[in-house]
Amino acid sequence: MAAEPIATRVERVVTHAPDVRSLFLRLPDGRTLAFRPGQFVSCRLPVGGETLTRPYSIASDPEDGTLLEICLNRVPGGAASAHLLALAEGAEVPLTGPWGTFVLDRAPDAEAVFVAEGTAVAPIRPMIRRALATAPRHPLTLLHGGAGPEALVYRRELEALARAHEAFRYEPVPPAALVDEVRRRWVDADADRSRCFWLCGVGDLPIRLRDLLRAAGYARRAVQYEKW
Repeated sequence: MAAEPIATRVERVVTHAPDVRSLFLRLPDGRTLAFRPGQFVSCRLPVGGETLTRPYSIASDPEDGTLLEICLNRVPGGAASAHLLALAEGAEVPLTGPWGTFVLDRAPDAEAVFVAEGTAVAPIRPMIRRALATAPRHPLTLLHGGAGPEALVYRRELEALARAHEAFRYEPVPPAALVDEVRRRWVDADADRSRCFWLCGVGDLPIRLRDLLRAAGYARRAVQYEKW
């Protein structure tokens, strides 16, 4: 874990939509950053004469710790997101980390449901890739909330994973329908409470889902969440 800032540089910029981009950050001198799927880094950004510290989930796989991908969208009035979205290749981005306990190291020992809204799929992407690489014995489902194709970051990749792996299902869902869909399928449909969940979203969405599932009888440890 890096407590002192690492001076990474933007090696590549990928535009997913007008206000949604991935930045690929190269660590210096061939260094690697050991992290777990789902963890984040804290970027230190010089904005307006001060240094802003903002967390960004690592969207790439731990197997390549020399090049980190972060995915972000423009936050209305957000100075940090505006700064990052304006960066070009070669720009420096100091960061610390990895941080966080919202992680998944291997395929779960039960049916797993992932729920994400928009770019909040970033930490879940390496979780799913790791789960599929470690011989899942139970179904994996991702509900991805997005208002239109431009909001469904990594959609083509996730659809390809679903075609390649029988155990994995990728399902785009309108954001407003996420809570009702989870309630209908995994609360009202049966009494099975052996499933596990990883929830990530903006605002109160993951909290609403957490409370719904725990109130329905799912164990606390079976409902992992991260609120952006």
